[in-house]
Amino acid sequence: MPDTAERSPVEGPGLDELAVDMVTALRRSGVAVPTGSTVAYARALTAVGTSPAGAYWAGRTTLVRRPEDVAAYDRAFGEVVGGVPPADEATVPLQVEIHLDVDDTDVPDRGDAADRPPHEVQTVRWSPTEVLRHQDLATCTPDELSEAHRLIAELRVGAVRRPSRRRQVAPPGRGALDLRRTVRRSLRTGGEVLRPARTEAGDQPRRLVFLVDVSGSMEPYARALTRFAHAAVTAHRRGRVEVFALGTRVTRITRELATHDPDRALRLAGEAVADWAGGTRLGDGLRGFNDRWGVRGLARGAVVVILSDGWDRGDPAVLGDELARLGRVAHRIVWVNPLKASPGYAPLAGGMAAALPHVDEFVEGHSIASLEALAAVVTR
Repeated sequence: MPDTAERSPVEGPGLDELAVDMVTALRRSGVAVPTGSTVAYARALTAVGTSPAGAYWAGRTTLVRRPEDVAAYDRAFGEVVGGVPPADEATVPLQVEIHLDVDDTDVPDRGDAADRPPHEVQTVRWSPTEVLRHQDLATCTPDELSEAHRLIAELRVGAVRRPSRRRQVAPPGRGALDLRRTVRRSLRTGGEVLRPARTEAGDQPRRLVFLVDVSGSMEPYARALTRFAHAAVTAHRRGRVEVFALGTRVTRITRELATHDPDRALRLAGEAVADWAGGTRLGDGLRGFNDRWGVRGLARGAVVVILSDGWDRGDPAVLGDELARLGRVAHRIVWVNPLKASPGYAPLAGGMAAALPHVDEFVEGHSIASLEALAAVVTR
């Protein structure tokens, strides 16, 4: 094995090739590496230089999310570069006392820092739920994903209200006089009007339409986003929320998500979608949605939420044209992209670049916290 202290990674593969080879080796070892981490590693390599230590720690920082994956990362680095640089950083032992979601009254008063004796144990607050809320769903372990899915199922997704032609009963002192109801009431009191009836303009919720990208590039997020759509379906009256899966074709899965059991709903949706985790043709999928459902009435006046990373194998011009067509009938289009949270992300992919001019809001969708924010966005 060559001495990594003397060898620079650029003597072998280039920086971009090194990043791709490292990610490939890690995924072959069973380590989940999202696309955003690959981009971050390539940029980190450019920033830290070409020394073995720089390449090693750039990857440790951007590609490794769990302590148990460090050994797999070291093996992958050894295969690609030729060895692991020796660790010369000094380690500092730290002893902490952890309280899980403890009230302030339960934590003893230890006084000012100057009054504390040396080597005193520090009290650290840590909430597993709060940490999980901000964790990228693509980096979650199976147990963490199970807990994340439970938290997503508890989300409450409201709806935007729109004016209705039907009037509703108004409280006393508000609205216009309702002569018909006033006369009907007066019949009970011998023709005397004791309580005039009043009405005011009513409203009703706008339809909410979800288009969920279930292609291979969205696999780390598709199931969580489908659970979010399921939470919206079960929170509203039938017909107020519609859900479609986008892959190489468009599939309506509203009926499959109508059950209140989220696990059963996701299983039924997976069985109904023949191209789950396959390719993606967003433009053709949107054209199919517009032709069969959207422009005919399902999207008219609705809030349309597209959950996709924007990677499209089709013609970007088709995607732009179909979004423009959809925008002419929809109340608002919200695009949710999990990659938006990646450091330095820019919507440069052909599909995403073609879509942005026709999108009213462009938001993140990589974590539970971002989905909570999305629930607030769709109600505005």
